[in-house]
Amino acid sequence: MTTDGTSEPGSSPLFDLHALVVAVRRRRRFWCALALLGLLAGAVLAVLRPPPPAAVTKVLVTHQDDQPNDTGTLIRTDVELLGTTRIAGQALKALNSTEKPEDFMADYRGTGVTNNLLQIDVTGASDADAVARVKALADAFVADHVRRMRESAKAEAKALIAQRDRMRKELGQINDSIGTRSPESDPQGSASIESLYARRAELNSRIADFDQRAEEARIGTPKLVAGTQIVDAPRAVHHSLAKSAVTNAGIGFFLGLFLGLAVAAVGSVVADRPVLRREIAANLGASVIAELGGQPRRFSWPWRSRRTRAAHERVTTTLARTVRGASEPVSLLELGCARSTSVLARNVAAALAAEGPVALVDGLPGPHLAEARRGPGDPDVVSGEQ
Repeated sequence: MTTDGTSEPGSSPLFDLHALVVAVRRRRRFWCALALLGLLAGAVLAVLRPPPPAAVTKVLVTHQDDQPNDTGTLIRTDVELLGTTRIAGQALKALNSTEKPEDFMADYRGTGVTNNLLQIDVTGASDADAVARVKALADAFVADHVRRMRESAKAEAKALIAQRDRMRKELGQINDSIGTRSPESDPQGSASIESLYARRAELNSRIADFDQRAEEARIGTPKLVAGTQIVDAPRAVHHSLAKSAVTNAGIGFFLGLFLGLAVAAVGSVVADRPVLRREIAANLGASVIAELGGQPRRFSWPWRSRRTRAAHERVTTTLARTVRGASEPVSLLELGCARSTSVLARNVAAALAAEGPVALVDGLPGPHLAEARRGPGDPDVVSGEQ
């Protein structure tokens, strides 16, 4: 390692991508099994839990402030108004139902298809119940929308008429002032009369404008009311079991495949522990040829025990081959795993005992080799003190 913050030219990366791909491919049985399990789970879920009966309808909603460049603000407002307890309560009242509006609101939803088209989806106990509920809901929404438009038009017309009446009152006062004045030759009096005449003309124009606007407000309401209507009759939505099964199976397959690949990749990286191996190799000056798990306990999963035993057998064979070609004694260094080291030492000694005498020197802390029971054919064990 260097202390100037720069890496050595020959330093290895944190993890090898190629090795990761190989490790994931080696575990293809695992992630293929998860993908198949997700596919089967999705298909079974579609069969065991089919979608509830549903109905749909579409409502054409007209607004007083409709604009060609509207970004959908008005229809989003209608969608939010549809999901209120007032609309739900009116629909339940039409159905003579005792269900709470809050519970009914969870069974339907509104979607703004366009700026003026609202789609309503409702679920029910049966197809007939769903159709009846969506019809009652659409009628309640249309009635509420029409009522709000009429009230808005009525309030606007009333405000315009009140403003017109105030101007008419002011116009009457101006007419009285003009009638009480006599022709005068005084230039100031003539200017005053001229201003009164100009004010009277302005008031007459504004009064006529307010009359026209009030009339337009009254006339425009019937058009908006007639335009708000149900354009697509309520109908039941039929679900295809085969289509739902294929869709859910595909979703489950991809979810299982993604989960399996992710678990396999993470497991490969965690099991490899490249940084730990590199540090051990750098500090010991030796290569790390394998990484072993703990010896299987009394209670462990069968497949985990088989994997652990197979890994120990592979390492035992490798070490025995190394010891056979060595002309000097071989030591096993224990780093916080005395039990695994003792088991590995006994296995290597047993593998070498068939070719010649083998002696084990026990330098492990605690009773691991020297005080363990010896079986027939086991090599001699000498304690570190002796």
